[in-house]
This record gives sequence, structure tokens and C-alpha cells, in this order.
Amino acid sequence: MDLDAYSTAHAAEWDRLARAGASAPRDGAAADELIEVYQSGATQLSTLTTTVGESAQGDLLSLSLSRARLRFTGAPANPLRQLTVFFSLQLPAALYRIRWLTLAVAAVTAVVAVVYFQWISTHPEVLATLGSRAELKKYADQDFVSYYSDNSEAGFTGQVWTHNAFIAAQCVVLGIIGLWVPVVILQNAQELGVAAAIMNEFGRLDHFFLYIAPHGQLELYSIFTAAAAGLMIFWSWVAPGARTRRQALAEDGRAFFTIVIGLILSLLCSGIIEGFVTRQPWPWPLKIGIGTVALGGFLAYQWIGGRRARRLGQTGDLDEVDAGARQIISA
Repeated sequence: MDLDAYSTAHAAEWDRLARAGASAPRDGAAADELIEVYQSGATQLSTLTTTVGESAQGDLLSLSLSRARLRFTGAPANPLRQLTVFFSLQLPAALYRIRWLTLAVAAVTAVVAVVYFQWISTHPEVLATLGSRAELKKYADQDFVSYYSDNSEAGFTGQVWTHNAFIAAQCVVLGIIGLWVPVVILQNAQELGVAAAIMNEFGRLDHFFLYIAPHGQLELYSIFTAAAAGLMIFWSWVAPGARTRRQALAEDGRAFFTIVIGLILSLLCSGIIEGFVTRQPWPWPLKIGIGTVALGGFLAYQWIGGRRARRLGQTGDLDEVDAGARQIISA
């Protein structure tokens, strides 16, 4: 084969291929032309490769074919852009949707914890069922405080982070069944009330609040958020509104599952505070202040960033292209 003659004969077609692949098709006719010149170019590249082997003309044609292929198969989205959209729009929008329910879960937890605290504190026979007097005193005087310093800082951080992240993920994933989240909320509130009652019995209630306050602000709020997300997923198929139950569950499930990623990061932050800050011999206002700043950052992200994302039309769900078709439509 005469390579120069072959290239001259098909130069006009290769120019059409290069132009067609330079931009996305504007209409159906342009798309048809793109497919046509792509198929012709692929055949001609195969001819060049089998008869001539590697050549500059073949390399140029291959590049044009690659650009054209991206026009009708779609180029993958930039991962950095996807991360930016997720953290600046999708995640805060999902958190914003459950803001009031998160506060409701926090209020229920506080009420139940206070009820348990009052009940145990005013009924010695109930306190006696929790253990012997010596065991409870040891818990109040030693175990409660030593819990934060028995292990290394990094090891303790990893332990509490994975434990809390697992609980948060369970609340979201198993929220659909409707019963798991209330059980977790009541159990968490009970543990807080019981611990506070034991500490109060031996005059150590101040230690209870001081040691929980640095990390507990963000940690507890993250768990409340996970519980709210799980309840919303459950409610999406109980009361879907104008949507079908399948559509409501799909949309809200995708939206609120993203919250798990955000909570993994927030619980990592609270775990670092619990592992590296709570045990330090620093002034308590400083340690509690660090926890307050961490919670404040999360609240600003949820309420301010989330409100902005909602105004831009975000719900926390995937974009329409990523989510796929919602119903089958015949042409």
C-alpha cells in the first residue's frame, strides 16, 4: 500500500472525524455524523495497522478516534469535582433536611437520661441492682476517669472512632426497619442516665460532665444525626407523599446514606478529641472549648452550608444523570 496516497485519499474524512470529535454533538444529525465518521475511521485505522504497521498517520487517526469515542460514550467525571460537589452541596443539603429531627432526637435523649437519673438517684434499691456498693464506688472514683487514659492515645482514638462510626452506620442502614433507631436512642440515654446517677451518688457528678464535655458534644450530636437519618429513611416509605414508595425510598435512601460518610469524619474528629485532649492536664475551659469549637463547625456546616445547598436546589440525592432514569419512557 502507498501510505501517502491512502492518506491523501482519506484526508477529507479524517478532517471530518477530527472536527466531529472536537465538540459534543448539538443535535441528532451531528450525532449520526459522529458515529458514521467514527466507524469509517476505525475501519481505515485497521487497514493502516495491518498493512503498514505503526505510522504517524495511524497515530494521528487513532487520537482522533479516541476523542470521538469520548463524545458518544461520555468522559468520566473529574473525581476532584465530584468530591467538591459532594462536600459542598450534597452532604450539607442532606444534613440540613434532618436538622430539626436531629434536635428532636437530642431532646428525647436528654429527657430519657434525666428520667433514669432521677429514678436511680431517688430509689436506692434500684441503684443496688447495678452492683455492690464497693463496685459502684470504684467505678465513680477510678474506672470512669481511668477509661480515658488506660490505653495509648492513638489506640484509644481508633477504638472509640470505629465503635461510634459502627453505631452511626447501623442507625442509618437499619433505620429502614423502624425499630432499630428507637432502641439505640433509648439505650444511649439509659447509659448516660445510669452513669450520671452512679457518679452523683458518690459526689462525682462534676467529673461526669467535665470528662464527657470535650468530646461528647460532637460525638453525641453525630449519633443524634445518624438516628435522624435512619428515621427519615423509615418515614420515606411509610409516608412517601406524592411519590411512589419505591421512588421515595430510592431518593431518600441515596440522600441520607451520604450522611454516613460525613459522620465517619465527624466521629473521627470527636475520637481525636477524646483520645488526645480529654486526658490532658489542661484547664477544663480549654478542653471543653475545643469540643465546643468542633461542634460549632459541624453545626455551621449543617445549618449554614446546608441552607445554601438547599437554595441551590440540592436535596442530598445524586444528580439526575448519576441516579438514572426514574421511570421507563418509550420513544
